[in-house]
Amino acid sequence: MILKILTTIMPWPIRRFLLQKFFGFEIHSTARIGLSWVFPKKLIMEAQTRIDHFTVAVNLDLIHLDTNATIGRKNWITGFPTQTDSLHFQHQLDRKAELLLGESSAITKNHHIDCTNSIKIGKFSTIAGYNSQFLTHSINVLKNIQDSAPIHIGDYTFVGTNSIILNGACLPSFSVLGAKSLLNKKFETQWTLYGGVPAKALSDIPKTAKYFLRDEGFVN
Repeated sequence: MILKILTTIMPWPIRRFLLQKFFGFEIHSTARIGLSWVFPKKLIMEAQTRIDHFTVAVNLDLIHLDTNATIGRKNWITGFPTQTDSLHFQHQLDRKAELLLGESSAITKNHHIDCTNSIKIGKFSTIAGYNSQFLTHSINVLKNIQDSAPIHIGDYTFVGTNSIILNGACLPSFSVLGAKSLLNKKFETQWTLYGGVPAKALSDIPKTAKYFLRDEGFVN
């Protein structure tokens, strides 16, 4: 615990050294973690990645940020590690408690992300605004057990503020999920605006929309 505290408050070059030496994290020389409590079993941060201040990320097997991916401030990222003695999720031998962010993807700030099962966010995608929830587990009332399923957010997607994404859901690439929506199923049609409670296809998105043609993550 003392070592974890030191790797949170020391100057970044020292923290990076300690995180790599004592925790086995893989952190590129251009990557950076702010004043945050980030301790999955394994952390991989590629070039130019960033985790900002006051984010908590614990009880995961893996967090992997691809090149230029970012996690903003005050995010709460939790999971339920595999290979434990707990009775929870013993029926899911292939479960992975992980968060995977694609190249130039971004999670903004103040979101709650439950990685009891895998959450994959594709390249050039944005989890925008505030207060969205990604929930990969829940109680299966038919079987009376804790159950989980992955969430997949495709490439070049935009998730609007204050949305809820439930276990097993999929937002296809080149799509938008409108603000305050509930995504509770797998969709497949790309170039589509989805929204509502529960979410449904609302309209087509023109393939000339510039957000989906970016070659860098930053949006002016």
